[in-house]
Amino acid sequence: MNSGETLITPVARRSSLRDEVKIAMRSAIMSGEMSPGVVYSAPALGAKFGVSPTPVREAMLDLVKEGLVTTEPNKGFRVTEVSEADLDHITQLRLLIEPPVVKEVTPLIPDQDFPELARIAQSIVEWAERRDLAQYTEADRVFHVRLLEYSGNPRIVELVSTLRSQTRLLGLLPLLEEGLLAQTAEEHVELIELMQLRRADEAEELMRRHISHVRGIWAGPKR
Repeated sequence: MNSGETLITPVARRSSLRDEVKIAMRSAIMSGEMSPGVVYSAPALGAKFGVSPTPVREAMLDLVKEGLVTTEPNKGFRVTEVSEADLDHITQLRLLIEPPVVKEVTPLIPDQDFPELARIAQSIVEWAERRDLAQYTEADRVFHVRLLEYSGNPRIVELVSTLRSQTRLLGLLPLLEEGLLAQTAEEHVELIELMQLRRADEAEELMRRHISHVRGIWAGPKR
């Protein structure tokens, strides 16, 4: 891949264009394709994503609520910066929440739900193999949220969703280029297999290792 080549691709018009643009931009921000601190105009982004400025503005307003961007009057939207300390704090909170929840819900998930969970997990691997970061990060988000929903605690779901959005997975591009992202994605498949076998302690430990990748492999080494 050439250094100047972008992985941002035109948005496919499958459902709500606003939602499709939001997914694509969230992925671009989280992976570092859209740089922190840089102001992007809706017309320029629309040209990159192959859409008009209107759905870009609408999607950006949604991302403002997620804390991923801020508005710059008469200019566009600035990607918020996430410091090394922020990444540490986000990861620490996720480690406190998600592994114990996975252990708690492992015996609670109905048997009939596992085929769908396995399908979502496998889709993460397939999007990684197809080198589609937008769909990869969206499938990954859906997967983690789905597991948390079994806790019956909407506050946990909302909190972790917010924390995930504020993470910057700056190491995703190198992993993708080296063909290693699919290997990392396989952890989702392994997790569902452990949960289906009701091996709660092992599932908890795997989730702990998986989240650590956000601060380790994906987010890049600490300075």
